[in-house]
Amino acid sequence: MSYPGYPPAAPGSSPWGGAACPPSNPPPIGLENVAGYATQFNPNYMSGMASNLAGTFGGTYMPQGLYPSTPGGYPPVPPGGFGQSPSGQQPSYGGYPPPGGNPPSGMPSYPGYPGGPVPGQPTPPPMNYPGQPPATYPGQQPMPNYPPGPAVNPSMPSYGGSTVPTVPPVTHGNRGTITEAPGFDPLKDAEVLRKAMKGLGTDEQAIIDCLGSRSNKQRQQIILSFKTAYGKDLIKDLKSELSGNFEKTILAMMKTPVMFDAYEIKEAIKGIGTDENCLIEILASRSNEHIKELNRVYKAEFKKTLEEAIKSDTSGHFQRLLISLSQGNRDESTSVDMALVQKDVQELYAAGENRLGTDESKFNAILCARSRAHLRAVFSEYQRMCNRDIEKSICREMSGDLEKGMLAVVKCLKNTPAFFAERLQKAMKGAGTKDRTLIRIMVSRSEVDLLDIRAEYKRMYGRSLYADITGDTSGDYRKILLKLCGGND
Repeated sequence: MSYPGYPPAAPGSSPWGGAACPPSNPPPIGLENVAGYATQFNPNYMSGMASNLAGTFGGTYMPQGLYPSTPGGYPPVPPGGFGQSPSGQQPSYGGYPPPGGNPPSGMPSYPGYPGGPVPGQPTPPPMNYPGQPPATYPGQQPMPNYPPGPAVNPSMPSYGGSTVPTVPPVTHGNRGTITEAPGFDPLKDAEVLRKAMKGLGTDEQAIIDCLGSRSNKQRQQIILSFKTAYGKDLIKDLKSELSGNFEKTILAMMKTPVMFDAYEIKEAIKGIGTDENCLIEILASRSNEHIKELNRVYKAEFKKTLEEAIKSDTSGHFQRLLISLSQGNRDESTSVDMALVQKDVQELYAAGENRLGTDESKFNAILCARSRAHLRAVFSEYQRMCNRDIEKSICREMSGDLEKGMLAVVKCLKNTPAFFAERLQKAMKGAGTKDRTLIRIMVSRSEVDLLDIRAEYKRMYGRSLYADITGDTSGDYRKILLKLCGGND
């Protein structure tokens, strides 16, 4: 058995049938005088040539006689060296040609960017941006100002767009009266509470001073430390030692905010009758995150979803309003699109004031889905365009629980502290006190915006919240509420 190439081919022949390689008489390739090059080597000359080459590619002029010109070879070096762009083109950077490349000789330059103007081609229309006057072509006369077209609804005044309605500012940050206590020691607080409830009698003032000066998060740590230190349930001990509205307030303070809301909703729909104001107050004022956690906690505590609980005790458009709010799916962006604001204003007007009957679903869709910032702009613009508050339109178009619910949503979105200030004033107004409402608002807003609520209360009613609580409550119940209130205005 033989392999290709073996045995070696005879001299002068190729195993693949061609002439042998190399040929017997190869042509000269310029190596005959290589031995003489050593004597011609000049280091100074080579150094100078390297310097010239470096200068050439850095943008300096290349000596024309460095390389001999050859017929049909490369074109001569342009003035200024290869580092400079040919005349008539945009200067390049770092030796690179301009965007789009250098065109062949005699051709116009390529466009420098996608969509850029091409010489000899029509100029593309200029770009217009929202809020800017229309751009014109070079040499074109500016367009005259035409009056605006008719409004979408002929009975609605049109919006010229020259002014943006004023939106009330939103207060950010912690505006609560209760903050985390510095140097907090949960074991020490557990000991204070243990001593306050041990033996005959109860030291209510020690309980008020301790729990009324701690944040909710710190109270949860006290509950754990109390059980760790004494093997007892702090909540059960408090229930056994306290009573009345003072007990209700302290127990409300010991629940997490979400758990407290879950029990308040359960209480609002329990038995005969429903506390619709409680339902709408909680669902209209809480954040998406809070409401989603509320749904989870409610299901875990009561083996029924929050939506099922709402459906079992409400009906009609009011039920739909509550279910919409209970989804916790409101847009939470802070930007305002004035075009969408105008659209929503006209749709609200068309759904209520400008028709026989009322399209409640349109109110529901806008009031439950749009962001707070957007709806504040809608309410302000509605007032400007229709010469009527949206609250008055709701009162004219709706009634019963739906009217109360829609009004509560609007007021809460417009000015949340003012909404709660009004709720507090109504809870203490006249004969008797709606203690459940008073306790719920004072506890739930104490770490959120109770400072703003106090300011709104004083502005709206000319009296301080502190003074009205003092005149409407008594005993340890009054003391703990005043502790939560945080001071007189």
